[in-house]
Amino acid sequence: MTFGRRLLVLLVAAALLLGAGVWTVLRAGDPTRGGDRAGDGPPARAGAVTLGPHSDGPRLVFRSLTWGSRRDHLAAVPLADPAATRTVAAPACLRFHAAAGTGICLQAVHGVLQDTYRAVVLDADLNERRHYDLAGIPTRARVSPSGHLVAWTVFVGGDSYAGTDFSTRTSILDTRTWTLQDDLESYAITLDGHPYHAADTNIWGVTFADDEHFYATLATGGHTWLVAGDAVARTLTTLHGNVECPSLSPDGSRVAYKKRVHGLPDDAPWRLYVLDLATMTETVTAEQRTIDDQALWLDDRTLAYALPGDDGSDLWTVLADGTGSPALLAAAALAPAVVR
Repeated sequence: MTFGRRLLVLLVAAALLLGAGVWTVLRAGDPTRGGDRAGDGPPARAGAVTLGPHSDGPRLVFRSLTWGSRRDHLAAVPLADPAATRTVAAPACLRFHAAAGTGICLQAVHGVLQDTYRAVVLDADLNERRHYDLAGIPTRARVSPSGHLVAWTVFVGGDSYAGTDFSTRTSILDTRTWTLQDDLESYAITLDGHPYHAADTNIWGVTFADDEHFYATLATGGHTWLVAGDAVARTLTTLHGNVECPSLSPDGSRVAYKKRVHGLPDDAPWRLYVLDLATMTETVTAEQRTIDDQALWLDDRTLAYALPGDDGSDLWTVLADGTGSPALLAAAALAPAVVR
């Protein structure tokens, strides 16, 4: 074989290997491609998932992380039996929440060179009502108890809350008028009783009390606060320090949140706490692992939250009063909502 022919064969072989490698990477990076791995993960079946009331009681709806063609799709199980066979349906979501027949799905739009992101408002049958382009990586999502307001937070700089080098953008959307408040940093801030403005302000983790009032995290100057927000007056007022990713209890009396605890590692600094809003008394829960999540109240006594797992994330529960022990709620799951 001549030198030229050998060179041609080598070039063709190299091109084929390169193509195969690119194809493998693309398939690995897109969990919606490929088949399910039989026997792996919790039992699941394709079917209809609804965000409306169920005759058999409340249901837990979440992002399913079981590997295969339905990874990242929404899954539903009875709240009373979270180990039951999952009913799984599109769409795929990175973050999700729902209330009163309204859902918010923050999802990736896969491109050739890079992904983009969007917020999709869903009806009770998971049909898209409207969608909005996002300025960064999705991280938090909430729907008000009435289903009229939805909120989301994205990272526009950085991709973790663990350090200080990040920037967020939080938006609130009224699904009755489709009025979008694109960035809550435009709100008037009162910090410790005084008007406040700073270039390093970040706001994230909305949790709604009703269609006007909410709570969220305000960060500035290296500190965080729980703030009370008014979506009509467009104001934020600080209430308590060292609060991140608040979650309001169904009865409106307490807020669960992650708190930075002195002495813990910089990359795992949080513990799960509960704050009584009437007395400002803090209670640490029995969960001793670091939690980088916005907890969800399953009822007035029980909190659910995500921790790293074999498939990416598992859901755990713990009592809000500091007693008991953490318990596994659902494996291979993230971003839950209780649908009643």
